[in-house]
Amino acid sequence: MNSRVVVEVTRGRPTSDGGGVRLTRLITPQQGLDPFLMLDEFDSSEASDYLAGFPAHPHRGFETVTYMLDGHMLHEDHLGNRGDLKPGAVQWMTAGRGIIHSEMPQQVAGRMRGFQLWINLPGSEKMKPADYRDIDPEDIPEQVFSDASIKVIAGQCQVVGSDALIAGAHGGGATEPLYLDVALSAHASLTLATPKSHRVLAYTFEGAVSIGERVLHQNELAQLSEGNAVCLTAGPIPARVLIIGGKPLREPVVHYGPFVMNTAAEIEQAVRDFRSGHLTA
Repeated sequence: MNSRVVVEVTRGRPTSDGGGVRLTRLITPQQGLDPFLMLDEFDSSEASDYLAGFPAHPHRGFETVTYMLDGHMLHEDHLGNRGDLKPGAVQWMTAGRGIIHSEMPQQVAGRMRGFQLWINLPGSEKMKPADYRDIDPEDIPEQVFSDASIKVIAGQCQVVGSDALIAGAHGGGATEPLYLDVALSAHASLTLATPKSHRVLAYTFEGAVSIGERVLHQNELAQLSEGNAVCLTAGPIPARVLIIGGKPLREPVVHYGPFVMNTAAEIEQAVRDFRSGHLTA
């Protein structure tokens, strides 16, 4: 077993998006964490921070994964899809050649908390038809131990020392994404097998965890080294950490607002298509 170690730790920066929703941007496209383009965390009990929502806007060339922990958002898009994002639910949207959608709060008070991850698509798939999938909380497999639990949103999960191999709610794709929500009791430890080919990130959003000799405190994002396993140990209070992995595409990335393509010419075409009403045609 070759355990991954922490090679870099960063904290997100406050920003706003959509109609003015306040959030923390943990990954930006400029960081080059192939195949991941962006990771946002939203967490507020102040309605004014989220009520403006994300009115209708376009995307092309990548996938978005929205994981809701608390609160209620409504998704609607030009394909006629309409989906409720409630606590524990996931929305997996493939923008492909183009989608126009909105995500609007369905509450006027209370906590709104969750994450949105952008995953790149290879050039050969950027212009494929758009797709959308709601994943209800009860459809997300969960592996439960005496002092830990793992929700397997995407990919396959195997705890070292356990014979169980748990397939996630979402599987496949060029980047073979891995997306786990790991909860640990105080001082609990477990080791997760991870594909050697993948870039793997860890984000602690409750408590603190140790990965090797490095403590990852709350709201810290770690880039991990190469390897085939991640060893996690919680601190003196319970902890939760996202483990996110994906197979790098190793392709050029040109990003402009809601469009992510391989060349500047493709970005210019996306803008023209949107302005002319042909983005989704």
